[in-house]
Amino acid sequence: MDPLKRALTNVSMERMLRVINLLRQHDRELPAQLMATFLYVCSHNPCHKQALEEDLMFTTASGSRNVNWLSDKHRLKKPGLGLINCDRDPSNRRRLLLKLTPKGLSISKEIESILYD
Repeated sequence: MDPLKRALTNVSMERMLRVINLLRQHDRELPAQLMATFLYVCSHNPCHKQALEEDLMFTTASGSRNVNWLSDKHRLKKPGLGLINCDRDPSNRRRLLLKLTPKGLSISKEIESILYD
């Protein structure tokens, strides 16, 4: 009988799998769109919500849903993940400014460690 195949054949893909599993520790059913939102904020910290929506080709509603989930207040009165802050931009009160929280910054650094160490 053949043993289960578990030989690692691609180290880069295994690192990406570790990153996805790190993010899934916060919510097992984390959608790819939410991961993309978090990684966008990590790579553009701080950034405007409108820029995120344009660059990721999200609708305004989709952008809002993902931002809310990553901040303190998820919709349907559930707690959010607390990875980003969403505040009004002081230079233009109509814009929302997204910034990593200390928890989000810690996860961002952990992702970098997985990918590049």
